[in-house]
This record gives sequence, C-alpha cells and structure tokens, in this order.
Amino acid sequence: MRVLIISSMFPDKDNRCICDIFVKEQVKALSKYLDEIYVISPVSVWRRLKSNVDFRDYSIGDNVRVYFPTYVNFPPKGFLRYLWIKSEVKSILGVIKKEGLEFNVIHAHYSWPSGAVAVKLKEMFNVPVVITEHTHITLKQRIKKNDKILKWTWKNTDALIRVNKKDIQLIKDFCPSLRVYHIPNGYNPNRISPIPKDKARSKLGLSENEKILFNLAKLYPYKGHKYLIEAMFKVVKYRNDVVCFIGGEGPLKKELQQQINQLGLQEHVRLLGFVPDKELSLWMNAADLFVLPSLSEGNPTVMFEALGVGLPFVGTAVGGVPEVITSEDYGLLCPPADPECLAEKILIALEKEWDREKIRKYAEQFTWENIAKKILKVYETLWGEFDG
Repeated sequence: MRVLIISSMFPDKDNRCICDIFVKEQVKALSKYLDEIYVISPVSVWRRLKSNVDFRDYSIGDNVRVYFPTYVNFPPKGFLRYLWIKSEVKSILGVIKKEGLEFNVIHAHYSWPSGAVAVKLKEMFNVPVVITEHTHITLKQRIKKNDKILKWTWKNTDALIRVNKKDIQLIKDFCPSLRVYHIPNGYNPNRISPIPKDKARSKLGLSENEKILFNLAKLYPYKGHKYLIEAMFKVVKYRNDVVCFIGGEGPLKKELQQQINQLGLQEHVRLLGFVPDKELSLWMNAADLFVLPSLSEGNPTVMFEALGVGLPFVGTAVGGVPEVITSEDYGLLCPPADPECLAEKILIALEKEWDREKIRKYAEQFTWENIAKKILKVYETLWGEFDG
C-alpha cells in the first residue's frame, strides 16, 4: 500500500520546525507496514523567505520521501480560502506529476487546510481520504460558526480520526454522515528513552538537590504559561528548592520573562528556548515532574513522552488529557487557568512517592508502534471499500 500524507507544518530534516513533529514520528512508525509513504508539506512563499528552516526535500529510511513545494497563500477569509486551496492543490499536483507518485490512500493532518486540499485531490485521483483532526480551540470555533468549508470537507471525507474521545459527539452532531475513529497521539520510545536521573542532571549541569519541573510547549496563550508562573510564585513560598524549566519558542517569550522578573522568580523559573531532540531526553529524565498548564488541548504528544520515561504528569484537565491521566498513579490534574490549584497539585506531587516503572509500563500502550497499527486498520478498511 502507498499512502500520500499531507501535513502543512511537517518538520524539516533536522527538526528545526517541530510544529508537526508528532506527524513525523507517526510516519516513521507507519513506514514499517507500508510500501511507500509520500509526505507533501506545502510551504508558502512568505514562510520560505522569512523562516530559518531548511525546506529541502529529504528521505526517511528507504520508503519515505518528504517534499516541500512552494505555494501562494491568501488570508483565510471568505472566498480567499478557496484560492488558498487551489494554490496548495496546484503545488501538490506539481510534485505528484514530476515524481510520478501513485498512492492508494490520502491521509491529511488537520481539516484546514490539508483536509480541504485532500478532498480536492480525491476528486482527481479517486482514492479514499482520511483526516486526523488535532485542533481544539479552532475546531470548536469553526463548528460554532457552521463553517461551510469545514462541513464540505467532512462530507467528502471517508473517515476522520479524532485524537480524543471528548469531541467525537460534537463532530458527529455537526456532520452526522462522517465516520469517526478515536485514535490518540503517541510517542517514540527510541526518541526519548529512560536514563538515570543523576546521569541526566550531570549532563545538563543541574543540581541533584533541587526539585525540577519541566514544561515543553510553544509559548502561545492557550498553553497557559502565565498560570504556571503564577503557580510557581505560590510554590516557592512553601519550598525554596523548586526550579521550573520551560522549553519552547513563541511570541510570548518577552512577556513571560517580564512576568518572571516582576515576581522575582529568576532563580525559580527559566526559559530555555528551543530544546533540540538530543537534549529533550535529558530534560525529561532529569525532571521530578512534567507540568502542562494548557487552557486547551487535543491530545498532547509531550504528555506521552513524559509518561514514557516514567515522569509523573501535573496538568490541566482539558481535551484528551483526562482520558490518559486516568489515575493518580500517573499524575494529578486541576482546572485550567487556576494557578492556586496548580500550585497545590505541584506541591502534593513533589511529596508523593511515585512508582516510575508503573508509569512507564502504562505508557507503552501509546507508543507510535501501537498507534500506527490502529491507523493502518483504517487505511485497510478504506482501501478495501474503494478497491472492492
């Protein structure tokens, strides 16, 4: 079976662009079971000019090829969205024609724009389309607005994969004819593997006597970093040995640093910026807790990565998080935008005796290997229906 993957923010070869890193890890796992995978990730002219990412085509192993064609995007409003779809389709068709690509299934990540583009390609190639919907805030906004393109996309999609169970009924109410599967995100145990905490701390130059919290997320408002910083202000009143390291880039970096400075937390909250893969495993293993204060989530990959090394999770009960943190043996949850409760949970978690091996074993069900097998069944079902 040959599959065409459409992902608008697929990572470059060196993972400098990490927005859809979970898609890349999923593709790697799927490649073990498929003959060929073609990943096409259209890059807008503006992004190609302004970004420091190296958007050159590359291969992953023997049977995955990644392409970054250029297209002209438009403001995603009104009729201009149709021009956007047309422009992306044209760029993808250029790759398909030039490389002579043939495929049995199209798998798009996100309904907009990749899903809409996939549906147009379906009209031309007569192959089934499956979309994985990862969004959370924008998904609900578009359903509330009765978005015409979203409804058209889903009506012409053969199946949709939702990463959490919570929103499936909402999706079905909006588009009753749509076939929906629940398949969560996962993690690659080879990318972030367990190592002794003292060894990880030594390599990072961290003290063995401090309690370390780790967060990894884009510095965007919905990730809730300001509430984590507020919570840390409360935590350090009770414990002076706690340091929270926040990894990730984003537009709120300056604002968050100002908040840290205003609260006098320079010794207790530190912004790391971009964390490369080779260091991420060290941070996950060096920490005592992983903290994710998001206001909204689909099904965060970093949660699985933390659990995969036996790291306890403290975070907010949003999206698919409560569907994974089903027991206080794996982590503690609180409402979003509640720094008081978040601080309380952090303090409780720091005192708790965690069975890290139990956490790690629990996470094994979410390896990309296991998730890929579930996705493969969807492909086989759709291909069988079309082929038959």
